[in-house]
Amino acid sequence: MPRGGVPAHPAFGYGGVYAQCRREGIDVQQLLFPLNKPQLDIVLPCYNPAKGWTAKVTEGFRQIQALLPGVELHFILVNDGSSRAISQEDIDGLKSALPDFTYLSYTPNRGKGHALRRGVAASRHACCIFTDVDFPYTPESLVRIYRQLEAGETDVAVGIKDARYYAGIPVFRRRISKLLRWLIRTFLRISITDTQCGLKGFNQRGKEVFLQTTIDRYLADLEFIFLADRTPGLRMQAIAVELKPDVVFSQVSWKILLMEGMNFSRVFLRSLITKKTPAKQMQAF
Repeated sequence: MPRGGVPAHPAFGYGGVYAQCRREGIDVQQLLFPLNKPQLDIVLPCYNPAKGWTAKVTEGFRQIQALLPGVELHFILVNDGSSRAISQEDIDGLKSALPDFTYLSYTPNRGKGHALRRGVAASRHACCIFTDVDFPYTPESLVRIYRQLEAGETDVAVGIKDARYYAGIPVFRRRISKLLRWLIRTFLRISITDTQCGLKGFNQRGKEVFLQTTIDRYLADLEFIFLADRTPGLRMQAIAVELKPDVVFSQVSWKILLMEGMNFSRVFLRSLITKKTPAKQMQAF
């Protein structure tokens, strides 16, 4: 009997069994080595979430697991100093609903970038993806990111939004987004200008680069792509993603804009002293 306890069919032999499994859509690796299942870390930064947020997390898990039935999902929730809306009952409920769940919490509030670094540092598998706690992007979009990483096609997979996104957001937010993309293209000369899409993934090489970021707030995403763009040999790919139709956008305050303007200046000054060594760029998938 072969390794894994799967006998060779007398008529087929080992090669015939393999061919038969392929015809029937059976994953031979999982059949022979059932403990060697692919695994995925999903990091969720969280600050004063909206009512019903735990239901969105559990629903996100069910939807992703249905699309990736052979993948073990490890959810990492990072409470970024929330002052409301997260109770011990919420955490206990998630621990019961999610097979593999890690909860990180600290005070005071530090910002999304800091929360992401804490969560990514706690990841333990070959592939890691982060998104928002309300799962604003379709589960198919997240799976698309994972498939490219799992296939070894890229080291960093960057979600980018399509034209429908800009048609469905408030005018002020749309103008800010387009202004930022113009600034990135003009002053930083990064080929991927849609840096603020809240869905990104990476392998271990990409993880090392992400943990080099220093910005604590929203532009940690921009800093990450900037660093990846200047890491020799690192492959970075843009992946088209879609928002769910019922997404509600938060308000962007002038205080946040001022702070992020200062963070952009930090990245720009760094670009002046950092020699650009382009990562291998690919077309949007």
